[in-house]
Amino acid sequence: MQVRFGPAGNPDSFYQEGYKSSLDMPRWLAGKGLNAYEYQCVRGVHIKEATARKLGEAARQCGVALSLHGPYYINLAATDPSIKAKTRRHFLDSLRAAHWMGARPVVFHPGGGSKADRAAAFRQARKNLTELLAAAEDEGLGEIIVAPETMGKPTQLGNLEEILEFCTLGKQVVPAIDFGHLHAAGAGALSGEEHFAAVLDRVEEVLGKEAVQCLHIHFSPVEFTSAGERRHRTTLDEGFGPDFTYLARQIIKRDMSPTVICESNGRQAEDAMVYQNILQRVTGMGEGK
Repeated sequence: MQVRFGPAGNPDSFYQEGYKSSLDMPRWLAGKGLNAYEYQCVRGVHIKEATARKLGEAARQCGVALSLHGPYYINLAATDPSIKAKTRRHFLDSLRAAHWMGARPVVFHPGGGSKADRAAAFRQARKNLTELLAAAEDEGLGEIIVAPETMGKPTQLGNLEEILEFCTLGKQVVPAIDFGHLHAAGAGALSGEEHFAAVLDRVEEVLGKEAVQCLHIHFSPVEFTSAGERRHRTTLDEGFGPDFTYLARQIIKRDMSPTVICESNGRQAEDAMVYQNILQRVTGMGEGK
């Protein structure tokens, strides 16, 4: 069992310590005992090839596993030709950057749903993703693993069942399970270990045991309303779940080796260390033995 922990993007403390370039992140993370880093391209893929390759080399030297989060502008449900074209560009740009830096997987949001006909929106999204995967193959990027992410609002495409269905399209598609999002979309649904177990059981049922063993996870406290996710919080904010202890117990019981990326607001590295410490504590208590 090897569990990797790290942040999504650069935390406030990285800049407060005088650092400016993401090229310094792998060494900075390794110095704090973290070994994963999700590079953020959520506002567009702007990193140049030379910089991406330098980041990849720095990560390899420091033993930090890289993943990449693609632009928020990706919308698999799009029917408008111009939006579909932009989605294709953002998707392929993300895969190309991931190729340069050796990042796996490329995480992305599926895009908006449809109040009128969610089933039709999902069918369109499935069709568009199939076309994007074919385009990636044509571009020589077919080996890049992509990970549609579970979303935090019920109105958005990307509930657990939809994400798992996307993952049946090919071996290069894996789930990014954001437990904070699932918790928020379900109005506090992950309130006990059995709820985490049910999510992992469902992933295994649809995609097999290996998918669970190497799961790409997002985790952070999330504030929500009746409409779902409102904003990401931190472990310093009281009263916001879900509780990582429940997931830690399941990781140990199932002998999982996931990557856990923390998306806490400004404290993503510090909270990644909090979660790492929780796992170590639960392991020391003999949970799941």
